[in-house]
Amino acid sequence: MFTGIVEAKSKVLNVQSGEQSFKLTLARPPHFDDLHRGDSIACNGVCLTLENFDNQTLQFTVGFETINVTAWNLEKLLDLEFNLERSLKFGDRIHGHLVSGHVDALAEVVHREWVGECLIFNFSLPHALRKEIWKKSSVAINGVSLTVNEVDKDTFSVCLIPETLHQTQLETVIVGDKVNIETDYYMKGLLSAQGVKYE
Repeated sequence: MFTGIVEAKSKVLNVQSGEQSFKLTLARPPHFDDLHRGDSIACNGVCLTLENFDNQTLQFTVGFETINVTAWNLEKLLDLEFNLERSLKFGDRIHGHLVSGHVDALAEVVHREWVGECLIFNFSLPHALRKEIWKKSSVAINGVSLTVNEVDKDTFSVCLIPETLHQTQLETVIVGDKVNIETDYYMKGLLSAQGVKYE
């Protein structure tokens, strides 16, 4: 489990193609000093298993299902900068909202606009998530916990404050890019318990 509070940004150092998979090597943030093989780390909102590491690098395998959900390919991975978050320690404060690192859908950036120091994004609203995204709900975008500002039939918007822009890679996202979306973990359970059916 994760909270959507990004701990570090990391650059891609190497990507190797496998059989319907990728070997992904990222730069290790200096303060990631408590790592173990098998740890879960959210990388742009995707829970990946740490397979190997040293003082400079983190190594993961990106499997078929992740490639299918995120539409990552070799070219995209080489160009990406990643938001990283280590898994939640129970007993810590939860400053964002609970997410599992399992991406629900992709959303396309349809508009971005600076309003003073803040950056407003409008994203396409995935049809399958219409019941889970509404005004003031929580959503993780590339692993970043954000509050939904407005929702209409086809889009939703969020506002990024300067601290979020500084700590994450979202300022580099432009119109036409697709981002990983995950809705609130508890809300999924609540809707399921209420018997909400998805179209």
